Amino acid sequence: MFIRKPSDIVSSEITSEEIYRQRRQFLRVGGALLGAAALPVWFSDDAAQAATPAASFGPSLGAIGKSKYSTGETQNSYEQITTYNNFYEFGIDKSDPAANAQTLRTRPWTVTLEGLVQKPRTLGIEDVLKLVPLEERIYRLRCVEGWSMVIPWVGFSLSALLKQVEPLGSAKYVEFVSQADPAQMPGVRSGVLDWPYTEGLRMDEAMHPLTLMAVGLYGRVLPNQNGAPIRLVVPWKYGFKSAKSIVRIRFVEREPRTAWVKAAPAEYGFYSNVNPAVDHPRWSQAKERRIGEFFKRATLPFNGYADQVAQLYSGMDLRRYF
Repeated sequence: MFIRKPSDIVSSEITSEEIYRQRRQFLRVGGALLGAAALPVWFSDDAAQAATPAASFGPSLGAIGKSKYSTGETQNSYEQITTYNNFYEFGIDKSDPAANAQTLRTRPWTVTLEGLVQKPRTLGIEDVLKLVPLEERIYRLRCVEGWSMVIPWVGFSLSALLKQVEPLGSAKYVEFVSQADPAQMPGVRSGVLDWPYTEGLRMDEAMHPLTLMAVGLYGRVLPNQNGAPIRLVVPWKYGFKSAKSIVRIRFVEREPRTAWVKAAPAEYGFYSNVNPAVDHPRWSQAKERRIGEFFKRATLPFNGYADQVAQLYSGMDLRRYF
């Protein structure tokens, strides 16, 4: 099968993502209305969560603390979080990762920290998990296509991991490299992106306490389709910034060229902060639809985390540095 890169496709050939999502949502809602007339609650996250046996969530991560950074918003169900994903290494449709990611082998797994550091290291995932106590953080996830979720991640602040290697003063950025094994990841055999998937943060963004390394959700081991065994979560940025299945972390002096910046620089900038005032070239970002809901809600600046992170961008033109 031939898959064209984003740069090969002219705008006139592309159905607006907003229209596409509306069609998909309409079909889902129509089916739900036909089948749920006798149910007391429509789209009840609590009911959906209760209906899923805990054992099906995967192995427990044990004792997990509660985080002061969590939102009090209603969480999406485990089923919603694990069956509606962007993970192009396993396919470009939202349902592809859940269908295909069982081929990913997450043990053994190592993460290499290298570049402008005093003490480069390669750590096994078990060693990473021993570095700091795990905690649950209920974060909003906002995607550039106009949808969002509230997810109970389990993990630790990225800064705790980065401090292990003592970054040099010349390190201005952190680059994240994902696994890219075509034998395990069928999407890597396509040319839809320049593999491996890479992402990056400025050093102060990476060291911010909100920036999370996630290893689980709902108290259980992270499912493959959600970026197992370890992934980045940057809650004030669009979801594609949160690299999945990370194998390498590099400390560099210059801004790294990330996967989507290379693929479509006019559409996906390096900073990618959630900004309702800056539209994607093909659709508005002013509103979003929470998965499981029919009506849209207003998109919040920095995805609702402005009080914590807006000062990182003081004086910057966020229309230029999008």
